[in-house]
Amino acid sequence: MTSLAATAGVAAPAAAAAPAPAKPAAPPAFGPRIVVGLVGVLLAVLCAGLNEMVTKMALADIRGGMGIGADEGSWLVALYSATSVSAMAFAPWCSVTFSLRRFTLCAIGAFAVLGLLCPFAPNQETLMVLRTLQGFAGGALPPMLMSVALRFLPPGIKLYGLAGYALTATFGPSLGLPLAGLWTEYVGWQWAFWQIIVPSLLAMACVAWGLPQDPLRLERFKQFDWRGLLLGLPAICSIVIGLSQGDRYGWFNSPLICWLLGGGLALLVLFMINEWSHPLPFFKLQMLTNRNLTHALITLGGVLVVLSAVIIIPSSFLAQIQGYRPAQTGPVMLLVALPQLLALPLTAALCNIRAVDCRWVLATGLGMLAISCFGGTFVTSQWIRDNFYVLQLFQIFGQPMAVIPLLMLATGGMTPQDGPFASAWFNTIKGLASVVAAGVLDALTTSRRHFHSNMLVDNLGNSPLVDGNAAGLAKRIHEQAVVLTSADLYLCMALLALALIVLIPFVPTRIYPPRAVA
Repeated sequence: MTSLAATAGVAAPAAAAAPAPAKPAAPPAFGPRIVVGLVGVLLAVLCAGLNEMVTKMALADIRGGMGIGADEGSWLVALYSATSVSAMAFAPWCSVTFSLRRFTLCAIGAFAVLGLLCPFAPNQETLMVLRTLQGFAGGALPPMLMSVALRFLPPGIKLYGLAGYALTATFGPSLGLPLAGLWTEYVGWQWAFWQIIVPSLLAMACVAWGLPQDPLRLERFKQFDWRGLLLGLPAICSIVIGLSQGDRYGWFNSPLICWLLGGGLALLVLFMINEWSHPLPFFKLQMLTNRNLTHALITLGGVLVVLSAVIIIPSSFLAQIQGYRPAQTGPVMLLVALPQLLALPLTAALCNIRAVDCRWVLATGLGMLAISCFGGTFVTSQWIRDNFYVLQLFQIFGQPMAVIPLLMLATGGMTPQDGPFASAWFNTIKGLASVVAAGVLDALTTSRRHFHSNMLVDNLGNSPLVDGNAAGLAKRIHEQAVVLTSADLYLCMALLALALIVLIPFVPTRIYPPRAVA
């Protein structure tokens, strides 16, 4: 007995010194509280997307109200985009470390407070600092939505949660222009910043009540990827700023753009090398061996370029040719935005049927986007808002059918532990694709407009029947150059959508919904 007691006395301190690892907590039961929490995160993410789109569309009025020049205004957009995309890359790691609920609440609160302060900035430098910080807060929110959907939703309705995430790529961007027109025409440019405050407060209440509170995991700082942060943050910021400002500075004719893009790409390569071997990385590169995930990321980037184009091209065309303000162009975008509230759940229900191969749903969606863009190649200088409605009809189901299958292909069979890594991949690609789309469209627009202008002037100059001093000739040449450029951009987007269809039979493999609906 004595020896047993002694043995127990020795064993007890040893056990106390090295406790057994705690079992992971069971996931909370799905119910109304989780649904409310998910809705709160979705509302916050939509606010973040609308904040970026509305302030960009209302930039002319904001510059006029605050006395900011065109150059400073462009940097205002570039800095916000750079910090927003950067935050998308690193926010999933923070949400695991500080807990999803706590981190989301802090991000929403900071986002709303900074939005409140922006119109009161005493000078442009202060405004740039506020928008830069708000970019970090707003960019941290989209990854939280995918993390909540992947972690808390049961298999049978997970696709509907991902459809909510798809709203941020289809519904939100199309709603930006109408809201910009509403605030600038009827209320005041300050509301381009303030529109987020009340929805953000509601989102915080939903998140605080609905999402469970995880414990802090500060021990993860022992393996914190400092090298990855120091390489990845400036890499992403440099690339985004370079793409945003490239057209204004003449791309590679500018040493600044060369340094930004060249240095950013070099740092990005070093960042990826570091992430491959780090025990607790921000990006899990090994996940790219999954063919479906890699295909989904590539195709998502292409789809988002097309979706950005079908907003930018008609709004720019109507503004330059017909003199439309955002409020007048808004109905064209609302025709796509509002039906998404019905089209997205219907598309999710379709993909949730076991007999339906989501790859062909994806092909159909891309085909509808290609048809819509091909129709835009017939644009003329007589087109007004009503002529674009037919093109937009193809977008109503084309957009969700091109996005939801990608989310299904990428997340099929993924474990909850991989959710933060998938969220980092998806949201970073999503943010970069929007910036790439703007940069590519700017470059193509400048190139094709110069080409068509020169061709028109040469042809007119060689025609003996043309009076070079005729009234309005320069204006007509400019209009025709804009029309031909718009047609070229639509053709490029149609070809891109068709190219993405070609990948489908060769790259992704078929997957089935987690649980088919009856």
